[in-house]
Amino acid sequence: MPYDIARVRAAYPALAEGFLHFDGAGGSQVAAGVADAVAETMRTAVANRSTAFVPGQRAYQLVAQAREAIADLVGGVPEGVVFGPSATALTYTVARAVARTWRPGDEVVLSQLDHDANVRPWVQSAEAAGATVRWARFDPDSGELPTDQYTDLVTERTRLVAVTGGSNALGTIPDVPAIAKLAHAAGALVYVDGVHAAPHAPTDLAELGADFFVTSAYKWSGPHLASVVAAPEVWEPLRPAKLIPSPDGVPDRFEAGTPSFAMLAGVRAAVDHLADLGRLAGLPDASAGDRRSRLLTSLSAVRTYEESVFDRLLTGLAALDSVTVLGSPRHRWPTVSFRVAGQAPAETAAALGALGICVSAGDYYAYEYFQAMGLRESGGAVRVSVYHYNTVDEVDRLLHELERLGTHG
Repeated sequence: MPYDIARVRAAYPALAEGFLHFDGAGGSQVAAGVADAVAETMRTAVANRSTAFVPGQRAYQLVAQAREAIADLVGGVPEGVVFGPSATALTYTVARAVARTWRPGDEVVLSQLDHDANVRPWVQSAEAAGATVRWARFDPDSGELPTDQYTDLVTERTRLVAVTGGSNALGTIPDVPAIAKLAHAAGALVYVDGVHAAPHAPTDLAELGADFFVTSAYKWSGPHLASVVAAPEVWEPLRPAKLIPSPDGVPDRFEAGTPSFAMLAGVRAAVDHLADLGRLAGLPDASAGDRRSRLLTSLSAVRTYEESVFDRLLTGLAALDSVTVLGSPRHRWPTVSFRVAGQAPAETAAALGALGICVSAGDYYAYEYFQAMGLRESGGAVRVSVYHYNTVDEVDRLLHELERLGTHG
């Protein structure tokens, strides 16, 4: 499949600075169209939402367009899209609302493989309600999350199962549809953290079986804004804490305060950019169909391209005697964690950073994973993640520098 990486990279002005961005799991660079949309909105007369005058009407339009874009991205409906400042903030909002119905004896099933944003809000809400938390464990060697354990974990007392769509530490892709099927058979809700999954392949809420799906736009070329998507009928019974005069309908009652209209314009532009990636990459017929169709085409191509770059990375890391890779999941997004012998992860990241190579170090909020592995006290690990603007040449340079650090570090 063709993939014109030069044209894809040209859509990201920040790449001209020359840094090697292997930190996409922490946040991608912003596409040019996103920056333009945000700036244009800030230069245009936009007021708070009102039907009485044009600037107020524009605000309504910006919100509606952003909801439509997210719905196209994940296969939801606009009426079920809720916006917030971050996935963490939104998950707290949902957790507090859902947990209002929990009672002592109820159970919540969480995963040790998750980002703490899909752990702590549920733990704290369960504690407040007197509910019990049950843990799905990962395999320490492979880093996989065995599905069969959920047969015992999920019972008639289970009220919610929270699971990641992709580990932000190892890239592991759990079998979310199978887990969701078990949860739904017990009458439980399923909350999927899609922050690490959505940038790398097409998303379909129905196929996943997700009742709630949360994603962050700054992980897929957009601004710092997040959304959680559910069917309107799933939102309807939930009553969040809110101001008395603020809107009481779905989805508005879950969005406290006035949103950033400029950032919402950026969200829409980011989804449009993802839908246009196929055309940029030179895929035949990539401009055909509606936005949802083009997203499916583009993100499928992204998946194929990223896998080819990531395979080069994994093969190269395995060949370095000084590098110890954590986990080896069979199905994963393009993210890997490792340690270099004789170095604290922060030292490795700083040495690479001095060369203009951007990687993450620490536990990246994958708290339960690193705690269970006994690695938090010694600094966690180094994380490298591939995004659709990374290249094989960049991977080769990273591997060269890692080899040098392992020999002379």
